[in-house]
Amino acid sequence: MFFYNPTYLLFMAPAFLLMMLTSWYVKSAYNKWSRVPSSSRLTGAQVAQRLINSSAYVTSGDGRGLFDVQIQGIGGNLTDHYDPRTKTLRLSQGVANSASVAAVAVAAHELGHAMQDAEDYLPLRFRAALVPAVNIGSWLGWILIIVGLFLNMVNLAWLGVLIFSGGAVFALATLPVELNASARAKQLLAQTGIIQSEQERRGVNNVLNAAALTYVASLVTAILQLLYFVSLIGGRRR
Repeated sequence: MFFYNPTYLLFMAPAFLLMMLTSWYVKSAYNKWSRVPSSSRLTGAQVAQRLINSSAYVTSGDGRGLFDVQIQGIGGNLTDHYDPRTKTLRLSQGVANSASVAAVAVAAHELGHAMQDAEDYLPLRFRAALVPAVNIGSWLGWILIIVGLFLNMVNLAWLGVLIFSGGAVFALATLPVELNASARAKQLLAQTGIIQSEQERRGVNNVLNAAALTYVASLVTAILQLLYFVSLIGGRRR
């Protein structure tokens, strides 16, 4: 198949290497700080509940807060996420039931997303609006590119690239959302005194910064894949 050629490796090998390195770094940071207990001795679930209950986190002056956010467990490891559709914070067992610095950081980060949702944070809304188009474009783009190249219909292939590019736009839109959630998490933990020592602050920073790198790696991968298709179609035209 013409997709698997040295040019593909030239574009994608750096992306694969970056993804592997960031995955290792995230696991290393998380495992390291999972062994360090927080001074508050609060589990991830307890931290999330304390922040939800705190009257200090009523958003944007319109009376809305986080009091309708529910906390539920979820299987797996590092599967933690906030579901804006059901206003549910889902925490994995390793986060919900652990009083480690890593668990506190992850729980606060996901609560940062709940705050974004409560405030109608524009980048979060923009990313959510992209989801249907990205879900369709992730497979339709591939089909149009393959068919266009196979039938030598260059314009059809370019249309596939345009549709497929939604994935790169989504990755780009995700980055500020995640960085903002991490910034909120650090501020929440500092203001409430849940994290007190310099060692704990360093651990929270380490865990959240490592996680942020995965989104950078995803963006780089999406851009390189898009550039590969552009080069492939451009070469056909020449």
